[in-house]
Amino acid sequence: MLTDSERQEAVNALIRAEETKIQATQPSVAWPHIEIEDAYAISAAVAQYKVDKGSKIIGHKVGLTSKAMQRSSNIDEPDYGHIFSDMVLSDGAVVKHADFCVPRVEPELTFVLKDRLMGPNIGLVDVLNATDYIVPSIEIIDARVCEPRKIYDTVSDNGAGAGLILGGRPVRPDVVDLRWIGAIFHRNSAIEETGLAAGVLGHPAMAVAWLANRLGSFGVALEPGHMVLSGSFTRPVWAAKGDTLHADFGPLGTVAVSFE
Repeated sequence: MLTDSERQEAVNALIRAEETKIQATQPSVAWPHIEIEDAYAISAAVAQYKVDKGSKIIGHKVGLTSKAMQRSSNIDEPDYGHIFSDMVLSDGAVVKHADFCVPRVEPELTFVLKDRLMGPNIGLVDVLNATDYIVPSIEIIDARVCEPRKIYDTVSDNGAGAGLILGGRPVRPDVVDLRWIGAIFHRNSAIEETGLAAGVLGHPAMAVAWLANRLGSFGVALEPGHMVLSGSFTRPVWAAKGDTLHADFGPLGTVAVSFE
């Protein structure tokens, strides 16, 4: 377990990395005795710093929920982070590559809640009943710490969350079988990845259930209006300056983001 001063050092390093766009040393390397409780405390402290600076927490993201993502990160359990108001962008957004350390992108589904969810014992049906609609999305992830990363590092770093582009056609949770929502993911004109949402814990709503139960252990609930990113069902795709990333969700439409 870290001391309070060690936790604060980690918080300062992550804030500095995000502001300078220079990756920091992994917390698990700087402090090998770090525990998962430390990592979540560090993430919460960074989030509070951002809120104090004017950002608003409007939801959460779940990461590493598919085998594809776990294999790409060499981490075998999910993590979570916060979604801030200044992370959300519209379809077709153009972002500056220089605003990130090492940006990558993923196709995902965003759940928008109409009812409160709080663990324990939240299941699939609870999530579907509490969901207002689902939006096809692209998440920008950006590691503010160096490779290789352990679960302590990804959790401390807000699950690498850096941006959320919403697009396509929002759907009610009972209109489609969410397991069979697929995406064809292009970088410029080339198909880089394809996948099905069932890759996320068997059903993407199970990622939301996992999050509600995990947060419930800290006395925190998912609130009405919150957005919840359920995690990628493909491997992440690197984004270079000049690239356009385009996710085709078939009947649910498309969403795109460009890096300048």
